[in-house]
Amino acid sequence: MPRRWWALVAVSLATFMTYLDNNVTNVAIPTIQRDLHLSVAGLEWVVSSYILVFAGLLLAGGRLADVYGRRRLFVVGLSVFTLASLGAGLAGSGGELIGFRLAQGLGAALLVPTTLAILVAGFDNLRERATAIGVWTAIGAAALAAGPLIGGFISQHFHWGWIFFINVPVGVITLILALVTVTESRDTTAVRRLDLPGLVTSAVMLFALTYALIEGHDKGWTSGLILGSFAVSAVAAGLFALAESRSAAPMVNLSLFRSRVFSGGTVTMMLWAFGVFGIYFFTSLYLQNILGFSPTKAGLAFVPMAVLLIASAAIAPPIAARLAPHRTVALGMLIMAVGLALFGRLGAGASFASLMPGFLLFGAGAGLMQVPLTNAVLHAMPPARSGVAAALLNASREVAGLLGITLIGAVLRSRQGAALRHGHGASASFLAGYHAGLAFTVALVAVGVIVSYVALRKLPRSAGEQQETTAEQVEEAAAAELAR
Repeated sequence: MPRRWWALVAVSLATFMTYLDNNVTNVAIPTIQRDLHLSVAGLEWVVSSYILVFAGLLLAGGRLADVYGRRRLFVVGLSVFTLASLGAGLAGSGGELIGFRLAQGLGAALLVPTTLAILVAGFDNLRERATAIGVWTAIGAAALAAGPLIGGFISQHFHWGWIFFINVPVGVITLILALVTVTESRDTTAVRRLDLPGLVTSAVMLFALTYALIEGHDKGWTSGLILGSFAVSAVAAGLFALAESRSAAPMVNLSLFRSRVFSGGTVTMMLWAFGVFGIYFFTSLYLQNILGFSPTKAGLAFVPMAVLLIASAAIAPPIAARLAPHRTVALGMLIMAVGLALFGRLGAGASFASLMPGFLLFGAGAGLMQVPLTNAVLHAMPPARSGVAAALLNASREVAGLLGITLIGAVLRSRQGAALRHGHGASASFLAGYHAGLAFTVALVAVGVIVSYVALRKLPRSAGEQQETTAEQVEEAAAAELAR
């Protein structure tokens, strides 16, 4: 097998590990709480500390990869992530666990932007590149689906530390593969110096926003600390835009957002993540707290969705070749919305079988839309800047996902509180809130149907029609798109 396909294996394994750690701890939280004697606030930080650093440093990681080499940053990020996973599994206190989760987030922020960039650099043939990105997309989404199953099974049958220990052998194997198969690449047009104002202001912007979203519910949305965090994020965003517009070698070229494909595709990904990450979290609560599923059984419910997601991602390129990317992405978003709507019809007596139509439709839609969408966003900028493009895509998804958890949670708690005040029981009140959150999510995904259809129009029907296109032609096409 050619080296580039082994490099895809390495990239996919790394992606699986980092995405898995987004949600693998959720169903293991009760076990961790009992063992480490953590407060509720401590538990929240075990889950959110990883996302805080991951989201806050993604843009910096993408720029570092473009300037200093994607293979180099891949190896550094993977090493940090693997060692931090070992430390998290060995943690004997809440403080130690949170500290190692922060280190995991740092490793992931350096690692994740390089994964897509390595694929763009390693696959010159656009048909092969589309296939590779399809595999990458399916693996990442499957990790999100497998997280509850793996976390639930381990916490129910083994010590919770194995949630993190499983990353260690996978990380070592991935490191060896990367050293042997991944070819170094970088942005050869970039000045080999860091855009420090851009790095600092983007990190502060994302850190402050993420912190405010995580702590807003407990500390109060109108508290001085939370309002101050939002204000710091807004000021940092303005300073970031100012710094990038004046920099001779900006970390993010703001002209990229003049591209309808790049900006519209990113918004579509954010709408997807906004709804999906939020409802993912609350569906796990629904399965365990309302339907009475064990952690393992709740995790198993997500498996058919993951399988169908992988299958639909595999057939997405030929479907996009027939329907065109904008129709394929919009169709995928529509199927996801229908799947989520089916959950809104389920009550406290739902069976495992009755869950499947919603899960299967959701998985099919998610796999169908992500491959052509990711291809479109990456093709909207020159390949030399693919590290920052991947970082922007992942950062937008992480922040939108966190925002989804926060806002959908606010909708759920508001409706739940109203039901409690009207004399409904705890289970019935949670179910009412859950259905309200689902309705909100369906509306968001429906907006994504429209945005994706409009933003991705006039794209080529598939990468296969351009398989002979050179890298230089791709850059010219991206420049033409920007000029429009």
